Amino acid sequence: MKDPEIDYQGIFDASPSAMLVLTPDLVIVDANASYQHLLGRARHQLVGRYVYDAFPRDPEGPDDLKASLRRVLETRDQDVAGPMRHDVEEPHRPGVFEERYWSPINAPVLDSEGNIVLVVHRLEEITDVVRACGPESDKRRLQTQFELYARSRELQQVNDRLRQANARERQVALALQDAMLPAPERLERHEAAVRYRPAEDNLNVCGDWYEVTQLAYGAAAVAVGDVVGHGLAAAGIMGQLRSALSAAIRVVDGPASALDGLDMYARSVHGALASTAVQTVIDEGDHRITYSSAGHPPPALVHPDGTVQFLDRATDPPLGASPVHTPRPQATTTYADGAALVLYSDGLIERRQEDIDRGLQRLADHLTRHHKDDAEDLAEELTTLSAATDDTVVVVVRL
Repeated sequence: MKDPEIDYQGIFDASPSAMLVLTPDLVIVDANASYQHLLGRARHQLVGRYVYDAFPRDPEGPDDLKASLRRVLETRDQDVAGPMRHDVEEPHRPGVFEERYWSPINAPVLDSEGNIVLVVHRLEEITDVVRACGPESDKRRLQTQFELYARSRELQQVNDRLRQANARERQVALALQDAMLPAPERLERHEAAVRYRPAEDNLNVCGDWYEVTQLAYGAAAVAVGDVVGHGLAAAGIMGQLRSALSAAIRVVDGPASALDGLDMYARSVHGALASTAVQTVIDEGDHRITYSSAGHPPPALVHPDGTVQFLDRATDPPLGASPVHTPRPQATTTYADGAALVLYSDGLIERRQEDIDRGLQRLADHLTRHHKDDAEDLAEELTTLSAATDDTVVVVVRL
């Protein structure tokens, strides 16, 4: 069945709410019947005129309505101005203004590119309510309540805009992070899997990163890091640190030297200090893992029998935390075929008001239960441990 054609002009004219349609320059384009009746002006007296020429305000009175319309034009968002006083010139007595009270809502009409093409102004008069309050002291009290209401509405609108801005930043930051964190490089002798889970909180995304690198001499390098900040700033810093460590591990001798270089680089990057990182190198020939950590949670090595070993013998402060740069420590451990190396960010193990050891034990127990899973399944299973309040990276390498 064909959809019926809708007479929008008819709906506008028949609306019980008094409404004006304005251009962005606040020139009246149309006024519905309810508005004409409410203000005592015919349509031909309104259309084509600047709104304040049609309804000049008392020069000695407040002008909250103009402020509301200005906010709509600046924010491109609806503005509920709240109850306000706006005195109106009497039709047959030029220069004589009658005290009037209103409850207005102003809303923009946007085109496909998001530009304001019209403003809809809806008006409800509440003058009788104010006059019914009786003595002047009651009117002042009511006016104070109106002003408090208006301020609360302004705060609500600011909060709404902040939430929208945070949501937009989150989308941009996640897109930026996705571009800077491609699929892990394919390793010659090992299966690697990566998972990234963003935080549900808009303000806590995009600080975590990973790097999986096939080195020229046959070894594999795996790193995970975490930037202190969040959002777009953290995503930018993350990209710089990841690229710097990826370059360093290809040209220096071992993880400690790579973190030494990253530490010196982080001291020159605004916002990078106190970031954490852990770098590992897997040598297939000797079945050996060499590692170094800059304040990052220890990698977990789950052995073929399900026992879990945390690689925590080469841990140093976060990047740039020491007053003077000092060489980073480095340690080595061996592994057997069938083991798995797991690197992760703190969102996997940390919980508010919980000791970090409980999070590590939870991870160890989970690895023991799932130690026979392949890399992809194990990485997916581990993400179920992550906290929703922080983003989480998990890298699993099946050895």
